[in-house]
Amino acid sequence: MKLIIPVTTVLLAMLATATAEKPSLAPDLIIVNAAVRTMDAAHPKAEAVAISGNRIAAVGTSAEVRALAGPTTRVVDAGGRSVLPGFNDAHVHWLMGGYSITNVDLRDATSRAEFTRRIAEFAKKIPKGRWILGGDWDHEKFPGAVLPTKEWIDAVTPDNPVFVNRTDGHMALANSLALKLAKVTKETKEVPGGVIVREPAAGEPTGEPTGILKDAAMDLVDRAIPARSWDENHAAALAATEHAARVGVTSVQDMSAGDDIGLYQFMHEHGELKTRIYGMRSIVSWEVLGKTGVRGAFGSDWLRLGGLKGFADGSLGSTTALFFEPYSDAPSTRGLLFDQMLPEGVMLQRVEAADKRGLHVMIHAIGDEANFQILEIFKQVAEKNGPRDRRFRIEHAQHLRPSEIKRFGSQMVIASMQPYHCADDWRWCDKRIGPERSKGTYAFRSLLDAGAVLAFGSDWTVAPLNPMEGLKAAVTRQTLDGKHPTGWVPEQKITLEEAIRAFTMGSAYAEFQDPVKGSLTPGKLADLVLLDCDIFKINPVQIDKVKVTMTVVDGKVVWDGK
Repeated sequence: MKLIIPVTTVLLAMLATATAEKPSLAPDLIIVNAAVRTMDAAHPKAEAVAISGNRIAAVGTSAEVRALAGPTTRVVDAGGRSVLPGFNDAHVHWLMGGYSITNVDLRDATSRAEFTRRIAEFAKKIPKGRWILGGDWDHEKFPGAVLPTKEWIDAVTPDNPVFVNRTDGHMALANSLALKLAKVTKETKEVPGGVIVREPAAGEPTGEPTGILKDAAMDLVDRAIPARSWDENHAAALAATEHAARVGVTSVQDMSAGDDIGLYQFMHEHGELKTRIYGMRSIVSWEVLGKTGVRGAFGSDWLRLGGLKGFADGSLGSTTALFFEPYSDAPSTRGLLFDQMLPEGVMLQRVEAADKRGLHVMIHAIGDEANFQILEIFKQVAEKNGPRDRRFRIEHAQHLRPSEIKRFGSQMVIASMQPYHCADDWRWCDKRIGPERSKGTYAFRSLLDAGAVLAFGSDWTVAPLNPMEGLKAAVTRQTLDGKHPTGWVPEQKITLEEAIRAFTMGSAYAEFQDPVKGSLTPGKLADLVLLDCDIFKINPVQIDKVKVTMTVVDGKVVWDGK
């Protein structure tokens, strides 16, 4: 009978011999006595990991890996705690996230008084004339779920223009000064693909803006906001990469990188970057990359580009996500489709042209009809341009009919999803679309069973960057208000192993990087995290309490919380 020796065992033996003969070949860092989950299907569990330079050198038992240590090797005893591949957040808004750390925080404001107080206090701390941005408020937390108006904040912000966004980024509130600077008045015409919310009078609109602008209408005020300085953007990016290191996020896919790639390159050249970045441009600007000949996922292990993001619809919370049927609580609308924002057929033309040049296309789609429309476009483009490894993505893939769930697998479309939203959105989901349509919401289990690849992220700043909160949501489907202790739409739960895989290997696959990261496999990049417990041995409802005690990126410790 032929004896089959695992490759890992052979590699460990070779390394042990080499390091014994030449100590300079010894690993730089080893972690022993750990509960290692590699996300490598060939060798899913281990006790120890060795790192040499910026690569995983070996994975095996504590005794095997400890034997590789040399006089300068740092040895970390994990004490039975979990070691996992570094988390790869497949959907962030990086600079916005950095700014959110220092902007006004309205995320947990639950009343008009609290909303007003926080903005008033923030305005006192900044110079006159400076814009107040960020916020991430959620009107569903206010009594009666009323939308805020400019009257809430005008009196406390006479000298500072305000444009604070809802948590989903699909509507924002402007104060009167911001509206004045943007020249938004009762005479301002409606914007295709957007809504200017106006004051009612005797049951009829007067045309006076309340301060709330939705989706494309937000551009009216956005255009009036002065561009951030290079120093301001640099400070925000530094805050973002430091925060990512603390929560174990070693790679991000920045959906709104645009022209910020140069800033990220500067940070990498100066040793400031602690996070690998795949930066996306708007699909509107596909020709900028297309004419250069750059193809998708071009660059280094640290910084790459070639991805294009587009929008098919808005959001559920703002009633602008596109559905086949009207909203239950707003029967006059089904949401907004991209063809209402663009001339008919433009999205198809852009996707086809970008794909033909080898660029990587990903489209935001939340409502069931929006997902259907994008799957149709992807199908037509793939058939016309011919077979290749294109890795089309739908960002959010939030509300799906069974017929579209199957297509993610058959068409090999990546479902780039943010599980934290599952814990948060239910508060308005049943109200917006009813319990029957809600069954296809965040259909993690069904998508996996259909053969789809899940790539998990956070949508930071819409949701927290911390992956532990996303893992808990995917595994338990408990809601933030505690009203679903056994899970909302519990049949869509997935296992912890599957959820971590979606945050590591799935996200790496979604950016064409699965050959070099996403699992703790010898030869891959040395990006990993050490947690404060064995995450597989705790009650899943406690996952969000787990802390990262060490983050390693490119073989270097970038966070050591001890």
